[in-house]
Amino acid sequence: MAYVIGVDIGTQSTKAVLVAPDGQLITRHSQAYRVDTPRPGWAEQWPQVWLDAVYACVAACTAAAKVEPEQIKALCISSLYGGSGIAVNSAIEPLYPCLIWMDRRAEAQVAQVKAQQNLEQLQAITGNGVDSYYGFTKMLWLKQERPDIWQQTRWLLPPNSYVNHALTGELAIDHSSAGNIGGVYDIKARAWSEPMLSALGIDSRLMPPRLLHSDEVVGGLLPGPAEKLGLAPGTAVLAGGVDAAMATLAAGVSRPGKHVAMIGTSMCWGYLDHQADARHGLVSFPHVYDGQRQLYSFGGALTAGASVSWFRDQFAQAEGELPLIEGQDPHAALERLAATVPAGSEGLLFLPYLMGERSPVWDAKASASFIGLGLHHGKAHLYRAVLEGVTYALRHNIEAGREAVGELDRQLIVVGGASHSDVWMQIIADVTGFDVVTIAQDVEAAYGAALLAAHTAGLLGPAQSERGWVQLRQRAVPNPAVRQRYDTLFDAYRQCYPALKSIFHQLRSARDE
Repeated sequence: MAYVIGVDIGTQSTKAVLVAPDGQLITRHSQAYRVDTPRPGWAEQWPQVWLDAVYACVAACTAAAKVEPEQIKALCISSLYGGSGIAVNSAIEPLYPCLIWMDRRAEAQVAQVKAQQNLEQLQAITGNGVDSYYGFTKMLWLKQERPDIWQQTRWLLPPNSYVNHALTGELAIDHSSAGNIGGVYDIKARAWSEPMLSALGIDSRLMPPRLLHSDEVVGGLLPGPAEKLGLAPGTAVLAGGVDAAMATLAAGVSRPGKHVAMIGTSMCWGYLDHQADARHGLVSFPHVYDGQRQLYSFGGALTAGASVSWFRDQFAQAEGELPLIEGQDPHAALERLAATVPAGSEGLLFLPYLMGERSPVWDAKASASFIGLGLHHGKAHLYRAVLEGVTYALRHNIEAGREAVGELDRQLIVVGGASHSDVWMQIIADVTGFDVVTIAQDVEAAYGAALLAAHTAGLLGPAQSERGWVQLRQRAVPNPAVRQRYDTLFDAYRQCYPALKSIFHQLRSARDE
């Protein structure tokens, strides 16, 4: 019997799965860690945390599976969007923490780019816009604010590229990670953009020249890493790719039409297309499957599940402790409370902008807000409003995507931690108007990475590679009466940000002072 391993390096944990060619999950393991936030709006991580977690998770899987190392034919690593990338020297030693996707420190660099560059040219070449979310603005921050680090930097590597090098000794970057940097990647040519690199003042020699599609092999495992992982030397290691696209592949989406919402720490709602249009405010990069032709485009909220965790940790300690004692999901008590509140939280809205916001708002200075608070509101109302606010942000992105792609499949596939909540699944159906389905296997990006590994290892036929392994199950259908109520509330939600924008910016200036 042959097997493959898929790994997902996430923002708060790394997960690994060992899978058979028919999709049967043999073993899984995860390891948690934290994001470093030394200042408001900053979010960074040292790559050794990721590498240690990959070693631990894969080794745990291989030990538990009790299969021969030679039976595992390929390894593929999905990872969080690494923003600036890891600044490393010529020995591939990290020089500075990686400024990850949620870091918003490059606001001054965004202003410079908007003032100095031809934005129409940038959008036409890259298929993306300008924001501190994008890696190229974070690179400019490093250049301007940490010139000593910049002078020592030889390469800027996404998380999966850094780990792949540690495992194989080979240096490469996958197209999905390169495209997600924005600014410096030609999305039509599937290559680095020399004109944009020159215009932005980013030395092209910092960009690894070996660009691979996600299903291509970077190299074989070196003996040392192979021993740590419990695998055979020479085992194929794939280029891998960005987690949101990999989760979309895990859900069986390999052709245009279907769409997936990945709701974990952040929210990414994405679909496949053959072209990108930055005017709609979405992010686009080559898909992890058939990336030569397919583009993955998505819109996303920076703090989706993070909003839920924030509320739980700050305001619901009593509800959070009891389920932990009972060995249950810590969100279960809050879910029971939210189920007692009518749709719309009795006139309460939540803007989920705890770290600024990505698409389609694109404002690093936006703030989270509860709007409509009254004495009749309690903890249950606030928690339900958080779930609804994140869902309004999802619908906001879906409507932007409809302008670009037109008609979408009637079913919305939801993956990630949110899929564990029956209450949230019904809210999503009622707010968006889509039938909501989830993956029966309760797996995400790591499973997509394993699917890609099985495809490259020749363990799957073309049809199975496209169809995937997952079984979808229906979770919720829209309630017409509730849907109508949410339409009215969504209209109010859309009006909140424009009305409060100037106040958000004043408050941010006061905080920074």
